[in-house]
Amino acid sequence: MSDLPRKAVTRTAKLAALPLGFAGRATWGLGKRIGGKSAEIVGRELQQRTADQLFKVLGELKGGAMKFGQAMSVFESALPEEVAGPYRAALTKLQEAAPPMPTRTVHAVLAERLGDEWRENFLEFEDKPAAAASIGQVHRAIWHDGREVAVKVQYPGAGEALLSDLNQLGRFARLLGPLIPGMDIKPLITELRDRVSEELDYGLEAQAQRACAEEFADDPDVHVPDVVHQCDQVLITEWIDGTPLSEVIIDGTDEQRNRAGQLLARFLFSGPSRTSLLHADPHPGNFRLLPDEKNDWRLGVLDFGTVDRLPGGLPETIGTSLRMTLAGNAEAVYELLRTEGFVKETIDLEPDAVLEYLLPIIEPALVDEFTFTRGWMRSQAARIADLRSPAHQLGKQLNLPPSYLLIHRVTLSTIGVLCQLGATVRLRDELERWLPGFLAEDEEPVDDAAGGAVVGPAVGAVEGSAVGAVEGSAVGAVEDISAEAAASAGTSEGVSAAEA
Repeated sequence: MSDLPRKAVTRTAKLAALPLGFAGRATWGLGKRIGGKSAEIVGRELQQRTADQLFKVLGELKGGAMKFGQAMSVFESALPEEVAGPYRAALTKLQEAAPPMPTRTVHAVLAERLGDEWRENFLEFEDKPAAAASIGQVHRAIWHDGREVAVKVQYPGAGEALLSDLNQLGRFARLLGPLIPGMDIKPLITELRDRVSEELDYGLEAQAQRACAEEFADDPDVHVPDVVHQCDQVLITEWIDGTPLSEVIIDGTDEQRNRAGQLLARFLFSGPSRTSLLHADPHPGNFRLLPDEKNDWRLGVLDFGTVDRLPGGLPETIGTSLRMTLAGNAEAVYELLRTEGFVKETIDLEPDAVLEYLLPIIEPALVDEFTFTRGWMRSQAARIADLRSPAHQLGKQLNLPPSYLLIHRVTLSTIGVLCQLGATVRLRDELERWLPGFLAEDEEPVDDAAGGAVVGPAVGAVEGSAVGAVEGSAVGAVEDISAEAAASAGTSEGVSAAEA
């Protein structure tokens, strides 16, 4: 019943064509140079052709190939503009605009999972998908009780294709490197492969989304659509309209950008505290700006297919290490990082060097509010990616404990979205209120009327930002920040059950 290209030989051949195609285009570029074209013009043409092939191959294959492409799209903010430009549009398409599966396949899945009379569950059902992605696509419909709903249907054979593609991409990792210069591809593929079973389990996704919808019900700032029905391969949730953050990134007003950034930071840090869950797929396609009755904006949150389960909320080590870093306490920071496994027992480092490594990353912690930009993100990426820099050499000697891996990626991705928005955000307000360990024990946050926090006078030296909160303890293990840095955008309008 599957319309995915499932035969391993066929899929492997298509994936192998990516690095081989790059080699062919490089030869074509050399010919153009010999023919008199400038290196700059030839380089731009080469990158554009490569980007077009990436979208075509990864989008057609869906499965793990497309998942890999979507994951690559979150990194463009950290890449140099001459590299990021051609890929931005092509990889953004993969967020919500992939080639859809045939209507007959959608109907067959719904008949198998909801029964032959599946249409009786709906007053209306749109065959044209509102969004299509790596392992499923979303259709707009009206449930039998009159509610507008989003119906997410999983591609038949998605699990098999997902694992096969990621295994093959792992083998090609070194060859794929030249496709996007400056990106470390192998760790990305490994993490995606480790998350396969969770990605495919709509039951787990429904459980997480229900918990968040219940906690954020009637919240003035964040809205999570509730789950209407779930079964194997089908997830039905309430539909929400709104402006995708991808559109805000392109032509939003300053007010929209700043409001979106503030709410995104608030959701990142409040979610684990309130629900014991960290939303782990923070690309712009999974968020909507929703107008409210007060002419303000709320943040609509979609797609809970990947979450980090944190029973105690974000680890207190993150907030404590950030506080110590901001206070300039090199010895205390170093000892904490060593105790928590960020510095291996077999490695000795200079505490002052570790502090010097961390301080530029937590720059947003030094001011009341900070404007995130692509330029700032690129400067951080360049500093750590430069093989000759002390920061790169020190970063290679640090370690990222497995329990922090997803927290680290989510935080970097969220920072990437903030940089794409160009948002001015009061991140300290969110950290003071939500991040365990960020305030000393004698600094109790008190909510003010605006929903922020007012802190005692001793807080001055130990305030932070969304960057520092995780970077203070987790970024040390990054060998190349450009391999895990920013989130790119989706393009569909008003989707509730976003793609997995």
